Amino acid sequence: MSKYSINVNNTKKTIAMEVKGSFTNEDVINFVNDYQAKINSINAKDFTLEVDCTTMDILTKDMVPSLENSFKMYNESGFNKVVFSIVKNPVLKMQLGRIAKNAGLTNSEVVEVA
Repeated sequence: MSKYSINVNNTKKTIAMEVKGSFTNEDVINFVNDYQAKINSINAKDFTLEVDCTTMDILTKDMVPSLENSFKMYNESGFNKVVFSIVKNPVLKMQLGRIAKNAGLTNSEVVEVA
């Protein structure tokens, strides 16, 4: 079972991304390669990146650097906006907000969905 999906919707100008569980280093490498392939096919500044983190686990310390690098990658892509969706989870919300800030991802928000 894949731990992520990345779907480009050219009509809505969105990229719907879903991440599940915890990533291994191999998962991170595969994710980055797939992400770059998708992003190279669009003009990111016209798109909103919607990241569904509702089934994502709370981050372990060893995974924080990888996630921060991913957030930097989102920032460098130049999206109009980045939205992280989570279920009510104050710890994960705080973790994602802190990592986004550290990565310079100033046009992002973490939203809680039902």
